[in-house]
Amino acid sequence: MPERVHERGPEQGEGVEPGHERNGLLRAFGLAEVYNPSMVPTLQPGDQLVVQYGAAVRPGDVVVLRHPFRQDLLIVKRAVQRRDGGWWVQGDNPFVENDSREFGVVPDELVIARARMRVRPPRGIQRSVTGVLSWAVSAVRPVRAERSLSRRLRAR
Repeated sequence: MPERVHERGPEQGEGVEPGHERNGLLRAFGLAEVYNPSMVPTLQPGDQLVVQYGAAVRPGDVVVLRHPFRQDLLIVKRAVQRRDGGWWVQGDNPFVENDSREFGVVPDELVIARARMRVRPPRGIQRSVTGVLSWAVSAVRPVRAERSLSRRLRAR
């Protein structure tokens, strides 16, 4: 099963391409849903990502990009290293190789957004104030490069 991400822009399920933001800052953000396990343990299938379109990418960032061989397919990967012509991207799950190890460097124009925050959907939470607060504390997290597996691997 190919990896995919469902992308929703801020208006009625519409995606927003970088450079086409209208109405200011709000149009620069959107949602993406993770469907496959290539970013486990960082991201789980079903996680929602708050993404920023056209944001500067640094090594270690989690990004949404168009698959180089199937540009209608959106995927989530970690930008590991800047190389000539684009980005070397990899998933955090070492058992899934649908990344630059398979398709090489990804051109800059195919990297469309940077993940800013992960929201894990509620699964089996208690319907109490304490249950909801407990879920909120663990479910909503920023997606940071410094906590990444890629950074630890590059340091070795």
